[in-house]
Amino acid sequence: MVWGSNTMNQGILLTCAFSTAAMTGLIWLIQIVQYPLMAEVGAEQFVRYEQQHCNRITAVVLPLMTVELLTALWLAWKPVPGYHTTLWLAAVAVLGIWASTFFIQVPVHNRLCVAFDADLHGRLVQSNWIRTVLWSVRSVLMFRVVWGLCGKG
Repeated sequence: MVWGSNTMNQGILLTCAFSTAAMTGLIWLIQIVQYPLMAEVGAEQFVRYEQQHCNRITAVVLPLMTVELLTALWLAWKPVPGYHTTLWLAAVAVLGIWASTFFIQVPVHNRLCVAFDADLHGRLVQSNWIRTVLWSVRSVLMFRVVWGLCGKG
């Protein structure tokens, strides 16, 4: 990597790229496998299943999302030379992800933790495409920066 000799900034960039890639893989798994399968759990078992899902998935995604947010904001504030616009777009995308998570997905999950509702479940699956697309875009943007700094772009 050729971004001056500041290894802290390089570490922040790589940490951001890693957390984004990890979350992109997770969100595709959730979007294609986990969320659709929730409809197959059955009404009798659903509330318990959904509560456990929320507890377990939060333990995995919240640390990654927090690291991603903090590193993305750092990189927008102190951008890599030549990648100012790319890193600003990536920061806007992560803010969109957080907004979607806490204003759409979390409230829907909270309601599903009380009772299964097919329409609400459908809303969860459909609205999650917002995050799936934004994380995919972030992965492309972060890959572009890392690839470029490795002398490949």
